[in-house]
Amino acid sequence: MGSSTGMAAVLVGLCARDGTGLVGGDPVLCARVLGVDGVAVSLLPDGKGSEPVWATPGTGLRLEDLQFTLGQGPGIDTVASGSHTLEPDLDRVDPDRWPALLPELRTLRVRAVFCFPLLIGRVCLGVLTLHRRAPGPLDDTEMDDALILVGALVSMVLSNSPGQADLATSDDPSVLYRAAVHQATGMVSVQAGVPLPQALLLLRAHAYRYGRPVLDIAEDVVARRVHFRNSGAAGSEPDPSGGKGR
Repeated sequence: MGSSTGMAAVLVGLCARDGTGLVGGDPVLCARVLGVDGVAVSLLPDGKGSEPVWATPGTGLRLEDLQFTLGQGPGIDTVASGSHTLEPDLDRVDPDRWPALLPELRTLRVRAVFCFPLLIGRVCLGVLTLHRRAPGPLDDTEMDDALILVGALVSMVLSNSPGQADLATSDDPSVLYRAAVHQATGMVSVQAGVPLPQALLLLRAHAYRYGRPVLDIAEDVVARRVHFRNSGAAGSEPDPSGGKGR
């Protein structure tokens, strides 16, 4: 499948809708057409925290979750700058740039990352992230196709506003909008007696310490399997019993 034919198939798939109204399309096909090993799209429904809504399974979603958990990475830089973040060889990136993320990416065997902002004027709606297991830049055709895809995604986000909920992940719709994370952050804020930003940091720190996705920890909090009653400024451990017997 040639590049033009392949990208056309990706765009047609993105616009296909089934009876549920979900956006169609195959992110694995998209990655193959773009000459990368994985692709992810994250949106910014509140202008702050990003939420992965369409991605190749495995590393694509894990990369997004790590950036959310650690609060650093190319996607976050892209949102902050409103411009592309293109790193064709992560071994050449200054270790101080993403000190917590880079070792994790080596473990995931991610060697190159390319992030593109989804912009309307100066407003960033989200980020398209591509990654490769081998170092090397995008060639001219791949770059052009990525920009075409960005334009299509921006149009789709605008057409789906204000909810933006018609985009879905390829393998786990529960990740959509990280509803559990938002709910858990509020619960932790009350339990630990801390502001919402600090509550989110507690969730992230707990996830990073135990090597689990933030979403998993959030779902444990919402299900009351983990309780942060004593995890405020003192930094004590969450209660895995859900606070029973207190």
